[in-house]
Amino acid sequence: MGSKLAKFATKRATKTTAMIVIVGSLTTSLSACVGSNAVTDKVMQFNLEVVDNRYGRGGINILLIPVYALTLAVDVVIFNALEFWTGENPLNGEPHIFDSKVKTMYKVNEKVDPALTKPPLKPLQKTQVDHNSAEKAVYSMQVNPVNSKIIDYNIVYTNGEKAVLRGEKVGELVTFSLNGEFLTMASLDELSDFMAPKS
Repeated sequence: MGSKLAKFATKRATKTTAMIVIVGSLTTSLSACVGSNAVTDKVMQFNLEVVDNRYGRGGINILLIPVYALTLAVDVVIFNALEFWTGENPLNGEPHIFDSKVKTMYKVNEKVDPALTKPPLKPLQKTQVDHNSAEKAVYSMQVNPVNSKIIDYNIVYTNGEKAVLRGEKVGELVTFSLNGEFLTMASLDELSDFMAPKS
């Protein structure tokens, strides 16, 4: 009886994980790499502020390639997807590029339901910080590259609490932890697959 229950639980967990991966893949494939890449832009800004010499900046850029890979994965999987579905990037407030008003070859918006011409979700809004509130939501996040293998995301919650989300490259893997507690791990190949253009 115990082994049947264990097999059922394992099968159920596998199906649930597969469903989460499928839904996540569909969500990110619609938005793919298109977006303002706000996290990656913050690393680029850091790169520019290290040294004033263009060749020095180029050298720093090369050293930060693993960091850029991590930040681009975070942009693609999280922030660009949020930007696509809400119409606005939650980190920099930029509108999604797909909502740009430009001269187009085909006019489709006039022929479809108005709901299909705008994002389905409202943009995420920063809330006033109420340090007395028990409610906990992300108020701000700062990207801090530690070195070529580690990047920290310093998070401040609306109730004043702070946390550090860390991405660390270890060999061919990237581990993610929150306040020192392991969350998940992904291979560089898996992260590259997330960044690869979908056909």
